[in-house]
Amino acid sequence: MDMLITILILPLFFSICAAFCYKFYEGAGYKKSDAFIPYYNLYILSKIIRWNKWWCYVLLIFPYINTFMAFLMFIELAKCYNRFSFGEILAAGFFPYIYFPILSRKDVKYHDPKTTVRPPKGWVRDWLDSILWAVFAALIIRTFMFEMYTIPSSSMEGTLMTGDYLLVSKIGYGPRFPNTPITFPFVHHTLPWTKTTKSYIEWPQLGYWRLPGFTSIKRNDPIVFNFPAGDTVSEAFQSNVTYYQLVRQYGRERVNSDRQNFGRIITRPVDKRENYVKRLIALPGDTLQIIDGVVYINGEMGYQPPHMQHRYLVKITGNSLNPKVLEKYNIYDGFRTSSPNEFVLCMSATTAEEFGKQPFVTEVTKMITPANTEISQEIFPNDTLHFKWNVDNYGPIVIPKEGVTVKINPENIALYERCITAYEHNTLNIKDNKIFINEKETDEYTFGMDYYWMMGDNRHNSQDSRYWGYVPVDHIVGKPLFVWFSKDNTYHKIRWNRFFKFPK
Repeated sequence: MDMLITILILPLFFSICAAFCYKFYEGAGYKKSDAFIPYYNLYILSKIIRWNKWWCYVLLIFPYINTFMAFLMFIELAKCYNRFSFGEILAAGFFPYIYFPILSRKDVKYHDPKTTVRPPKGWVRDWLDSILWAVFAALIIRTFMFEMYTIPSSSMEGTLMTGDYLLVSKIGYGPRFPNTPITFPFVHHTLPWTKTTKSYIEWPQLGYWRLPGFTSIKRNDPIVFNFPAGDTVSEAFQSNVTYYQLVRQYGRERVNSDRQNFGRIITRPVDKRENYVKRLIALPGDTLQIIDGVVYINGEMGYQPPHMQHRYLVKITGNSLNPKVLEKYNIYDGFRTSSPNEFVLCMSATTAEEFGKQPFVTEVTKMITPANTEISQEIFPNDTLHFKWNVDNYGPIVIPKEGVTVKINPENIALYERCITAYEHNTLNIKDNKIFINEKETDEYTFGMDYYWMMGDNRHNSQDSRYWGYVPVDHIVGKPLFVWFSKDNTYHKIRWNRFFKFPK
């Protein structure tokens, strides 16, 4: 049903644009009224520009590709009225609803594209046209359909590995329209050959709007999303250490003023925050709890990814581990403890069992942090007075859901503060133990959007929702389809066995 809506929405928008061209329908020998009949006016437009082939109609229906088709159709309509200059071609393609009403004031006549001899192009214009169309087509694909990402860290190790190159579908959950429309093409948030220069202009900023997709967001999906805590970053640390972690460690005043150590403080809109990939553990409305490293959703044990990793304490007879042995077992994360014959290695349960059979291994013990120990200010919601949680014993916590109202008080407000302020753009103050939202006293809050809980499969080496909380729906980018290339940067070789690997 959602995809049927998508198939109808974009052609309807193009039909509205075509209605602004009604005088040019009449000039081509058709009725003005034909331009005002949705969908049918696109069929007539294809006849005017002599694109009346069956495959043209198929491409006009196919979601997102039809954007490029409509762009070309309006350009061809301008050419039918003898408009060939580069500026007018751009105006006709990008702004038909403005360009064609202006053109209608001029005395222009229709020329049949099948019989009209078009003016020859110079080689510069010919190359410029080719580059323009290629760039535009690539932007449509990258913005609304597919994009490629690289896995930079080991947080999903086992399922997705450092050095994997992913093809990510934006169609599956429905593509977002960009929040930041004025941006340098084909880069994320920083200009090429610079470290900190923004690749975009922050004004104007558009609201959140997502087209319907082929499927809904499902629990246990690997998902690419914009890093929620990446809304503010220090120039020196970027998202490697979040601004909020720096503030907790050094104080807001020093972080904001100490340019030598932290650089400038940069804010980023949603679609320009770092792209992360994690597994969706809990949906809006779910109750999540972690007990001794095991995730429970709504009181039942959650999905256990087949390659999920934890930290294991490994004791050996000697004082060193052969790198070839680690490579054989695909062990990439680890370090030596203060004891020369003890190592902490990140492995799956299966690998730990096999590794423990090695003759030089004397002990392999899974490392689980007991409840009520190692309580850290870094654990969300960063309130150790009211929430004594750690990475292995966490919650219970209910994931916010659009339209659901919760009771709020000074004891639990830390759970919802960023939802209320950073994501849903309200003001929040606490005065005399009373909560004020948008200057009005209240003891409840109704969420304006859905939120999700993300965790890495490498559970002890993943900065995830346990550290920075919920992921709002407007941060969801897409679903990884497959690994199209993989390079092992540790051992400097290509992982041929990971090509076209589908993450599960």
